[in-house]
Amino acid sequence: MIKKRYILNFPPDSGDKPFSYHLVKDYDIRINILKAEVYPGKRGSLLLELQGKKENIEKGVEYLKKQNIVCESLDKRIHFQEDKCIDCGNCTAVCFAGALTMNHETWKLEFDKNQCVVCELCIPACPLHLFEIDFR
Repeated sequence: MIKKRYILNFPPDSGDKPFSYHLVKDYDIRINILKAEVYPGKRGSLLLELQGKKENIEKGVEYLKKQNIVCESLDKRIHFQEDKCIDCGNCTAVCFAGALTMNHETWKLEFDKNQCVVCELCIPACPLHLFEIDFR
């Protein structure tokens, strides 16, 4: 069993499709909705954590793409300019998900994209504006 996070972007006409039902029933994938922005008749975005067998997740993602849902791995949508970071730790104070932490041995900032829930609180917290997250 693996866990993988994806950002899904929906076209305006996809609101009536039971995609989550099919992921669970047809592909044996557990889903966890971590963030959602839905604008009926316009667009929608979801951050989903998918858990299941690797091959089932791959098949489920292919199913989503066939439904005209843009499905992209979360780590491709988060950009952190680590090389410019001064390790001040401001972002760790707002990161309730635990994705941003200070290593207490090296006093260097550590970023675990797998823990990120795209709350975007790190963006204004960083004095150097080193975070960019594309959720839409």
